[in-house]
Amino acid sequence: MGSRRWLDVQLRILSTIVLLCAALLAVLQRDRVVPSLAGLTLSFALTITEEVTSLVRNFCDLQNQLVGLERIIEYTDLQTEAPDVTDILLPASWPSKGRVSFKNYSARYREGLDLVIKNITVDILPGEKVGIVGRTGAGKSSLTLALFRLIEAANSYWAKESDNSRAAGSNAGPFELPSSGNSSIDESGGYIEIDGVDISTVGLEDLRRHLAIIPQDPTLFAGSVRDNLDPFQELEDADLWEALGRAHLKDVISALPGGLAFEVSTNGDNFSVGQRSLICLARALLRKTKILVLDEATAAVDIETDELIQKTIRQEFKDRTILTIAHRIKTVMDSDKILVLEKGRVEEYERPSVLLQREGSLFYRLAEQAGEV
Repeated sequence: MGSRRWLDVQLRILSTIVLLCAALLAVLQRDRVVPSLAGLTLSFALTITEEVTSLVRNFCDLQNQLVGLERIIEYTDLQTEAPDVTDILLPASWPSKGRVSFKNYSARYREGLDLVIKNITVDILPGEKVGIVGRTGAGKSSLTLALFRLIEAANSYWAKESDNSRAAGSNAGPFELPSSGNSSIDESGGYIEIDGVDISTVGLEDLRRHLAIIPQDPTLFAGSVRDNLDPFQELEDADLWEALGRAHLKDVISALPGGLAFEVSTNGDNFSVGQRSLICLARALLRKTKILVLDEATAAVDIETDELIQKTIRQEFKDRTILTIAHRIKTVMDSDKILVLEKGRVEEYERPSVLLQREGSLFYRLAEQAGEV
């Protein structure tokens, strides 16, 4: 309101100056100007305030509405993801073991940017609990995005196809798998294997349905508790209650009006951060996948909830491969191995007890800063 009043004052001053100039010209040139023309000029000058105000406001409205056009253009320029389904036939139980292998893997967020993951080669055995640590910007979360193929390998077939599709415009056709056996992967970008299957040849839907994640920001959707736990309506209520019990949330949900039918508000605002994290934990329990990713899942919760989640994970996911991106070094101290990243590269990969014996190791320095040594 203050800005509008300021604008009105400025426009009135401008209009007054225009009116003054018109009146002075009419007086000074009275011998040469027809009286009717002078009167018409003054009458138009009197209305210039409203006209200029309307012009400025319409121009501002146009600028605001052009933001929508900018968003549409931005969406049309987005890189298209790989197809949801490919002709690659996966075993019914894939992945049955949960072995994850990074082979000289490199990735970047967008063409032209620097690599965020650089030639990583790591072999994570079935059932291993691996803690991923490093300083801010070391590439921890990027590793998770790569596993879910939210970012593709550098110079991969799909990355090149998405760039070509964007350059060709909206008329570009859908992706097709390359005809040759392994031509989908450029060796300079490397690849990721899960139980021996190159995930770049697997459809995104097939891949992501076989992975579970508890994200850093626990995500809930508007709908019922049942919809958040089982969005595809594949399970019975008994299974949902069992998962809530194992996630130490059964008493909380049963006390709500409607129980599983209780309506969750947008972003889960009617639940605390800790409760949202436990609901995400229950959702991961229901997936029964062999690979679980914890992307700093306990970074935003209190110490008690953190310990509760870690206890549940140790009990309920003991036969699964777990990748834990650590916010607190204490969280990954009981891991089988620690993967230490630095500037997108593997700095160390060993058992925590071994790394703590090396006083010059990066993990030792991180643990020392956290007060764990």
